[in-house]
Amino acid sequence: MDNETKNEETIEETNGNQTAASEEGMEELLKAVHHNGQVALNKHFKDVVGQVLSLEAYGPVFIYHVKGESDHVYSCGFFLRELITRFQSGSDPAGWMASFFIDLMKNKGGKTLPQPATNEDEAKVMIDNVLVPQCIDSIREEFAPEPIHAGLSWNDEHGPVFEAGFPSITEGNNVCAVPLHLMLIHLQLNRDPSELLIQAMYTIRSEHGMDE
Repeated sequence: MDNETKNEETIEETNGNQTAASEEGMEELLKAVHHNGQVALNKHFKDVVGQVLSLEAYGPVFIYHVKGESDHVYSCGFFLRELITRFQSGSDPAGWMASFFIDLMKNKGGKTLPQPATNEDEAKVMIDNVLVPQCIDSIREEFAPEPIHAGLSWNDEHGPVFEAGFPSITEGNNVCAVPLHLMLIHLQLNRDPSELLIQAMYTIRSEHGMDE
């Protein structure tokens, strides 16, 4: 065996060890975040069950199922990055996570995760019949009586997007756009996709000094 062969084997071994260490580190991270989420929700609810899923486009997603009155189950999903950010911020992560379930519990009878769309036709029905009208209603209610522009559009970089903005702003940026696929995954995790737009629209208002 020559030096070149030895070096190749050493590199392969090193890469293999690094991959194993990386996978082990990720597994420990997922366990820790899952546990922290469980503990946080147990501060507000007695019966909490959690699971970790891996979505190809979004990475690990943490699904928690909480029992409310009459043992009705309410389910909600969270992304790894947002949970890590919330836990590290120290700004009441338990209250923040619980707020999603408190909102869901306004609907009596439980609310489990909706069935995901299995093809383009089902996705279109979900977008046209649920996502679009829900977002338009939420935005108009949030910013009433301010006139609002809202609807589907196309972005050369991100593809189909939901676009919203303020026609009354005539100079500078007056529109935000969120990729439709991101809004759909929020909907399928029992998260309100309109919150993505509302937060961005408040940023626009702040940039123009409208909420000072």
